[in-house]
Amino acid sequence: MMSEKQLHLFDLGDEFSIYSILTTNVLPNENFEIEYKLASNGFPREFWKSYSAFANTVTGIIVLGVKEKRDEFVIEGLSDDQISTYQKQFWDECNNPNTVNRNLLSNTDIRVIEVKDKKLLTFRIPFASRTERPVYLTRNPFGNTYKRNHEGDYRCTDDEIKRMLADSSAELKRDSVILENFTVKDFDPTTVRQFRQLFVSSKPDHPWHALDDLELFKKIGAYRIDRKSKQEGITLAGLIMFGRSESIQDQEQLPDFFPDFRERLSTDPKIRWTDRICPDGTWENNLLQFYLKVWPKLSSTLPKPFLLENDQRVDETPTHVALREAFVNALVHTDYSLSGNIVIELDTEKFVFSNPGTLLLSIHQYYAGGISECRNPSLQQMFMLIGRAEKAGSGVDKIMTGWQESHWRRPFLEIESQPDRVKLTLPMFSVIPEVVLDELNAIYDDVSNLTPDELTALSFCQIEGSISNQRLQYVLNMHSADITALLQRLCANHYLESDKNGRWTTYKLKQKVDTSSKKVASPSQKVDTSKRVEISFKNTDNQSETSQKVDTSKPKVDTSKPKVNTSKPKVDTSKQKVATRTKLNKAQLEDEVMKICQNEYIKMDEVATILGKSVDYLKNKIFPIMIKEGKLKKRFPYTHNHPEQGYKTAEEYAKEL
Repeated sequence: MMSEKQLHLFDLGDEFSIYSILTTNVLPNENFEIEYKLASNGFPREFWKSYSAFANTVTGIIVLGVKEKRDEFVIEGLSDDQISTYQKQFWDECNNPNTVNRNLLSNTDIRVIEVKDKKLLTFRIPFASRTERPVYLTRNPFGNTYKRNHEGDYRCTDDEIKRMLADSSAELKRDSVILENFTVKDFDPTTVRQFRQLFVSSKPDHPWHALDDLELFKKIGAYRIDRKSKQEGITLAGLIMFGRSESIQDQEQLPDFFPDFRERLSTDPKIRWTDRICPDGTWENNLLQFYLKVWPKLSSTLPKPFLLENDQRVDETPTHVALREAFVNALVHTDYSLSGNIVIELDTEKFVFSNPGTLLLSIHQYYAGGISECRNPSLQQMFMLIGRAEKAGSGVDKIMTGWQESHWRRPFLEIESQPDRVKLTLPMFSVIPEVVLDELNAIYDDVSNLTPDELTALSFCQIEGSISNQRLQYVLNMHSADITALLQRLCANHYLESDKNGRWTTYKLKQKVDTSSKKVASPSQKVDTSKRVEISFKNTDNQSETSQKVDTSKPKVDTSKPKVNTSKPKVDTSKQKVATRTKLNKAQLEDEVMKICQNEYIKMDEVATILGKSVDYLKNKIFPIMIKEGKLKKRFPYTHNHPEQGYKTAEEYAKEL
């Protein structure tokens, strides 16, 4: 769980402090939580845009006295007079509604720090609460409200501002609005009956079972009477939960309502999904029916160990509870006023729950748990009554602890903008799978000297292809500034290399040059393996120079490295005659593949060349089936498109060849 310390960026003695990495040599890159301004010619006008953006998106720090030059940050510093003037100007303007509508800072949120004997003025801008947003410039929110994304500060659209204003109401009752011109006849009777059955099963002694349908609808928030206006009718929550398809998608309500489940369990890239559940006219696509159709698909992927409790079999593990809570959370926290769809995805390695809307809490509060801010409380109550949702405030805790029960990687939440979406990913493999650890050892010879956090960062990079500071914030119990220091340390030690894209940086594994089998042309010179970075740069930037220096006429096969040396045939090419002389049936072809891959990992294109078959044929017709049946195993099982992917016959089949 993310540390509470992340909320206290000014605790200078704290190991999580942003200032711990403001060294004499480097400044952390700008990211979600850090923004630099020069301020050499007065208090920067752009300051207030960043103030608004941080307040509406995430807690962050604005640092005055730093110049950006060619994607690098240079400390210019501020004089004592400048600092005094800027502090006074800030307080004057922050309390002036013509400048900004809300002051979120206290005296402790402003600090003066010294870096390289130069003074910087820093402002900690806290994330505004739901009822405080939007934070905007001048007296008009429209055209003057900002948020933050990976490109920096951006101006919010009018629709984004309207949603923030709607969310800021003292009590969220978005789904309790009474729908004009709709009646209980717009409810699907089968869905209502199923809800009652689930309700009885979950809470058999509940007094509401004796009520007729209309009275029950009133109790659960599906039907409401406005005491002031005397208006009555079904609510948005009732329509979404029980409605008929044509009623839900009526032009006056939710014409774009389209809950979507996508299952991708095939390795064949030509198959978009192995199953899909979405509105197709064959079922009433209300929320309860969607849940009842999708949940069996999701839960069937999890193992169900035989457990007894009070002599009764328990079919659900904490991991099942976590998965169900994540599913229901997506349904009850969706902003149904938006045109986007609820999308539930399942593949071989993860579950992904994506829904339109914004996070009403800060991301730190989300991970800390214990606080509930539900956009659709009536829907939440309905799922709680049928035993499909946890009590308010405990859902995230259930997700995190339940996933930890299976020793899988920690679930992580992503906030997307333009359009607004919240995406929760639940990975289905361990933090550092053994096969990934083997891959890292193969690349770097030995990673036993790395810290657990460094090893976790490398494993994520290997699995996902690249990493960033923001991505690791969902994984490591560290502040983003300390993560920056960790990434820079891994770069300095030649484990990672940065791929800077403007102001935002991603990192990839740095493939080290194996000098054990290479000799410099001059016999009197030795390759200094401590200078692998320089060798790598020369090989990239000046290939002709490197090719003159390194003698590759005697390459050695190092089976500990992930790359297959194709300059030395690994299999008896006489097998080509067997493969091409006769037409092989499918079983014979699989036998030939297993013989070729019997002793070591072989690339697919090499196998195709030996067999006289096309790569596409093996990729789509042969290899997926052999992998599924356990006849072949991948060198990089978690990185499907790895450029050095290889295949080897499973031991039990190799013994029979």
